[in-house]
Amino acid sequence: MKRFGLPKTCLLRKTGEFNRVYRQGRRLHGRGFTLICMANDLQWNRLGISVHRKIGGAVRRNRIKRIIRETFRLHRDIFPSASDIVCAVRPDFALDSPAAMLAAVNRLFDAGEGVG
Repeated sequence: MKRFGLPKTCLLRKTGEFNRVYRQGRRLHGRGFTLICMANDLQWNRLGISVHRKIGGAVRRNRIKRIIRETFRLHRDIFPSASDIVCAVRPDFALDSPAAMLAAVNRLFDAGEGVG
């Protein structure tokens, strides 16, 4: 693994994994997105991204997913450790860079008083 890589083991990929987080996770609502966090039995955190087709075309949806993945990849320490995290994007999502996403996530966790 590269120093700053994001291996597939750090991503939620199966529907059952997403559904488990949706059912049992704690929600933190941000402007244009919601983070749903739930402790897992692993020693690392995993990220899942949910972007509905109502958001726009494939180019816009993929750009949003890249921004979120890049924020997670570079700043995994701000996310709860040993947790599964789903980022559910809403139609009013307007963040256009990983730096803007990082600031929004920091605000959520500062206001959320620890998640797990």
